[in-house]
Amino acid sequence: MTAAPNSLAPDRRAALTRRIRFLVATTITYNLVEGMIALAAGATASSTALIGFGLDSVIEVSSAAAVAWQFSATDHAVRETRERTALRIIAMSFFALAAYIGVDSIRALTGSGKADHSLVGIGLAAVSLAVMPFLSAAQRKAGRELGSASAVADSKQTLLCTYLSAVLLVGLIANAAFGWTWADPAAALVIAAIAVKEGRDAWRGESCCAAPPAAMGAPQEGGCRGGCDCC
Repeated sequence: MTAAPNSLAPDRRAALTRRIRFLVATTITYNLVEGMIALAAGATASSTALIGFGLDSVIEVSSAAAVAWQFSATDHAVRETRERTALRIIAMSFFALAAYIGVDSIRALTGSGKADHSLVGIGLAAVSLAVMPFLSAAQRKAGRELGSASAVADSKQTLLCTYLSAVLLVGLIANAAFGWTWADPAAALVIAAIAVKEGRDAWRGESCCAAPPAAMGAPQEGGCRGGCDCC
C-alpha cells in the first residue's frame, strides 16, 4: 500500500520531488523535438492530424513547464498553492488543442484540403508510441505517491500522447497505403475528442485527490474520499 502524501518521510518526499523534476525536464525536451518535427512534416504534407500532433507536443511542453514551475518552489506549502494554477493551465491547453484541430479537421473533411503521405510522420508516431508510455507511468506513480494532482494530470497528458501517436499512426498509414485521405482528418477528430475529455478531467482535478484510493480512508481536503476516480 502506498503511503498517504502527508505521512511521507521528508527524505522520500524530496526524492519524489527530484524524480518529478527530472521526468518533467525529459518530457519537455522530447516534446520540443517532437513538436518541431511534427509541425514541419504536417505543414509539408498538409496533414491536419500531424499538425494537431505537433501542437499537442507544444501544449505538452507548456503543461510540463507548469508542473516544473510548481515544483521549483522549495517549500511544500508554496507548491500546494501553485497546484490550482498548474491544473488550470493543463486543462486550458487541452481545450485549446481540441478547438483548433476540431475546426481544421472539419475543414479538411469538407474538401478544403487533402493530406499527402508522410513517412517522417509515420516514423515519428511510431517512436512516440514506444517512448511516451514509460514517461507517463513513471510520473504518474511518483505524482500519486507524492499526492500531487498536477503531476498526475501532466502524466495523463503524456499518456494522451501515446493515444494520439497510435491514432496518428493508423491515420497516416491508411492514407499512405490505401489513399484514404479522409483518414487524416478523421484521426485528428479522435485526437480532439480525447483532448476534451482529458481537459475536463484536469479541470476537475483541482478539487480531487491525487493520492491512490487505497491510501485514503477518511475524507480528504476538498471532500475527496477513498474510491475517487480522478487518478
